[in-house]
Amino acid sequence: MVKVVTFGEVMLRLATMRRERFTQAREFEVTYGGGECNVAVSLAQFGVDATFVTAIPDNDIGQSCINYIRQFGVDTSEILRQGQRLGTYYLESGAAMRASKVVYDRAASSIAEIQTGDVDWKKVFDGADWFHFTGITPAISKNAAEVCVEAAKAAKELGLTVSADMNYRKNLWSPKEAQATMIPMMQYVDVSIGNEEDAEKCLGIAAEGVDVTVGEIDPEAYRPVVQALVDKFGFKKVAITLRESFSADDNGWSAIYFDGDEILVGRKYPVRIVDRVGGGDSFCAAMIYGLLQDGWDSRQVLDFAVASSAMSHTFHGDFNLVSVKEVMAVAGGDTSGRVQR
Repeated sequence: MVKVVTFGEVMLRLATMRRERFTQAREFEVTYGGGECNVAVSLAQFGVDATFVTAIPDNDIGQSCINYIRQFGVDTSEILRQGQRLGTYYLESGAAMRASKVVYDRAASSIAEIQTGDVDWKKVFDGADWFHFTGITPAISKNAAEVCVEAAKAAKELGLTVSADMNYRKNLWSPKEAQATMIPMMQYVDVSIGNEEDAEKCLGIAAEGVDVTVGEIDPEAYRPVVQALVDKFGFKKVAITLRESFSADDNGWSAIYFDGDEILVGRKYPVRIVDRVGGGDSFCAAMIYGLLQDGWDSRQVLDFAVASSAMSHTFHGDFNLVSVKEVMAVAGGDTSGRVQR
């Protein structure tokens, strides 16, 4: 069995009920999630040996978080129990023309205070094939960024494939700060993944004439972006997810993928949103899964990733709880949603 290691922050998620506004809410739904954790959970559903590394406080909330992750088959044995608090984020789900909102409360979290040397990466990567991180982790704190570099460098030296989801978050840092940190890290990255904005915000390469705030997105506008990323950073593979936001309830979802030789455009799915958080993470997980399969061609990898991440929008919570069989059915054209009896 192949083994994938992910590293990053997991947070307590407090979501308003019934699409209420924060100012209306008198109760919150409790779940847990975070970019790299979401990837590990998705991979575990596909039957991959997925290990998630993070730091969480040694208290009942930390234990509740571990219990929650572990129920989905993720190896939590390398999680550090240290620091004083688990980061929290609050989610207000939008509707129609009212956008969803996220408020972060993650300052001084356990992962923000992690130090280089805290994780024995040689031990963690023993028997592993792949390492994945996102641009969220280096944005959390200088310490977290240093540990992320430490992990990516160790993975590269040990011969693992390294993937990075740029995952720019304007609430955490500016494009200038992001580029100062992320660009040097790209020397360790084999597979680059991001959305329409990430290449510009994190790596300074923008698609010309594209406005992501309007509905339709032309995949052809991103072909020069992909080529520029490969030329500048030497990525072996590049994927860019494309989200068309018609409203908070209805999106169009697709992606483009450079496999080292050619650029492919994925099928576009019309998606009725149940919960859009974690869509990019589910794409990353499915890409990793597809690239680890013997005999899969580039079209199969892309079709699987786009179908899986489209399906992720149909679940409450951060995690994409689909099986390989379910994704294969959708990728094969069965989008009817008929009852399975």
